This record gives sequence, structure tokens and C-alpha cells, in this order.
Amino acid sequence: MAARSEIPIAVNFMVDGGHGSVVVGRVGVCQGWGVANVWSGVTVDCVDPERVARFWSALLGREPGASPEGWVYLGERGDPQPRLVFQPVPGPRTGKVRIHLDITVDDLDEAMATVTRLGGGFTGERHDYDEGAVVVMTDPEGHEFCLVEYRD
Repeated sequence: MAARSEIPIAVNFMVDGGHGSVVVGRVGVCQGWGVANVWSGVTVDCVDPERVARFWSALLGREPGASPEGWVYLGERGDPQPRLVFQPVPGPRTGKVRIHLDITVDDLDEAMATVTRLGGGFTGERHDYDEGAVVVMTDPEGHEFCLVEYRD
């Protein structure tokens, strides 16, 4: 298993023939595979990236940022939360995607109503556990995600 650590971000400088550096921040990294790994985003394939990004922007309260033509980015690289990237693809998804987002909510019924109002849907799948409840929802193009309400 790789180790998690922080590495300094330094600025090197030269003044009057001398040189030095100053640490201006730190970034968390996962080391152990010969490279530093930082989770920077989640990319979603979409037939209509604008439509799907509007759904996620409204649901998560994240504004679109500068994006290449035809793509939509929610957030910026380096934000505290990973950037969401919606990229165009020529056709709809087929089959089950084996990775999904979990969205923690305070009120499951209210969140389900919001998802539906924004153009998403409920799959009919619900799981109740000791620590809370999970429902499987879809965005406007059928990408599945979970709403999770934890019991405190």
C-alpha cells in the first residue's frame, strides 16, 4: 500500500548572486508507485455536456469554470473538492458504470425531490443500513449516483 504524505511547494529565487527558496504551501500526495498521485477530478462522458453539467452544478452548488469548447468544467484544478469534467462523446452510455459518486445529504426525501426536479430520476433502489440510508439516483443522461443520509 502506498503511503500518504505532504510535499512542500517551494519558490526558488536568486538575489544579489545568492539563492534560496521559500515554502509557499503543501500538497497531499500518495507515494509508493514511483510517482506522486493527487486526485484532481472526475470526468463524466456525456452526449450533452451542457445539460448534464447544469444538473450537477445546481445539485452541488458548483459554478462552471473555463472549459474547452464542447466541454464543461465545474470547479478549477486545485480546488478543495475535485473538479467535475463533462466531456462530449458520440453516443449514450451502455451497460452499468462500475464507479459512481456518493452525495451526503441532510434530508433524503428532500434531496430525492431536488434530483427529480432538476431532471434526474430514482432507480427504485434503496438500502438501509445501521449507519444510514442510501438511494440510487440518476442524472439526466442516466449516470447513477447515490444520495446518502447518515444517522448521527
